[in-house]
Amino acid sequence: MFILPLLPDAPALPRLAQARLLASLADTPVVLIQGPRQCGKTTLARTVAGRAGYAYITFDDDKQVQAARADPVGYVNQLPPRAVLDEIQRVPEIFTALKLAVDQDRQPGRFLLIGATDMLLLPKLADSLAGRIEVIRLHPLAQIELRKQDAFFLDLLFRAEFKPASFERMGVTLAELVVAGGFPAALTRQSTRRRDWYLAYAHALLQRDVRDLGPIAALDVMQRLLEAAADHTARLLSVSELANAVGLARPAVRAYLTLLERVFLVDILPPWHAGPNHRLVKTPKLHLGDTGLAAALLALDVPALHANRARLGQLLKTFVLQALRRQATAQADAIVFSHFRHRDGHEVGIVLEQGGLLAGIEVTASASVAADDLGGLRKLAELAGERFACGVVLYDGEASVRFGPRLFAMPVRALWADQPGASFAWRN
Repeated sequence: MFILPLLPDAPALPRLAQARLLASLADTPVVLIQGPRQCGKTTLARTVAGRAGYAYITFDDDKQVQAARADPVGYVNQLPPRAVLDEIQRVPEIFTALKLAVDQDRQPGRFLLIGATDMLLLPKLADSLAGRIEVIRLHPLAQIELRKQDAFFLDLLFRAEFKPASFERMGVTLAELVVAGGFPAALTRQSTRRRDWYLAYAHALLQRDVRDLGPIAALDVMQRLLEAAADHTARLLSVSELANAVGLARPAVRAYLTLLERVFLVDILPPWHAGPNHRLVKTPKLHLGDTGLAAALLALDVPALHANRARLGQLLKTFVLQALRRQATAQADAIVFSHFRHRDGHEVGIVLEQGGLLAGIEVTASASVAADDLGGLRKLAELAGERFACGVVLYDGEASVRFGPRLFAMPVRALWADQPGASFAWRN
């Protein structure tokens, strides 16, 4: 145990979540930062909690694990007034002791927890700390963080206040951004070495974190399932297709997918529901947690992905989803993500709901957008009624185009780029 040191120069990488974490520590007794390994959780904790002199304990230390499991209440009672507990997923038994401590003293910011698995989905979790905990989910880094720019897209989206813009071409292609992914350690490597990092990363998670969560018949099966999931990213979840791809029974595939979801390797996007009698498809969508990992598993480099526009479009949908999830971390009000698919064929890849309002995002790797490409957004607007705030098609082009009230086509880089002023082009 030691006092968490203040970083001499607070890094910009976790900047979207810094304000959220500070606000949470100011009014909530227990705050949990969770997300995939190597996404910046401990860096965020050091950036924020280091200023307040928090003690730091990691359960990577087996002695700490044994002490916490042997006497959870006694262990928690001897902790300093403010403590960071890292690798908290290794001792779910401690949550009941944390609850008792918090109920005796509800001082805000007492415990800052860091977890590399989704703690609230753990079957061994003794207590959820409902009413005493706030969860901050981190994701792989978005371009807006890598470029150290302010988050604005989601605010403009729900107000339908996008400024007209003509965007200059980027110095890199969308294929390069997709293949690079969002993990800091991978991004420091040369592009030819990133695939090795991602494959080693996945192997390490399967060997340790996934194995710790539950019994697995064979780890090579989990590897094949992860590769099959990468092949199906941004598509409707078909347990039967995955089962056929890896040679497993469907119940086993469902169980293994749950394990992959708990360590954030896959991201299950639920369907949007508008109520009965709307003929909506109720199947969730499957996404990989990061496109760099997906490209590595599929052995796709930049030239191969750039040449395969269909595959680029598929991975681009996952790239945009993860970018939006990361930006949502900075929002004061929670955003609920889902997807929309009607039985008549209309669909919207990403649906966002906040404060009673709803917005839709469709994604394409095409360099142009036609009126027909907004059919899914128009159908969603029809069903959502007054709740519909805005719909956007993100594409690989340069101009912002308005297709009608609250409907826009915008370049993918509008997610992170400043928007220069111009006159909107109107299309019917």
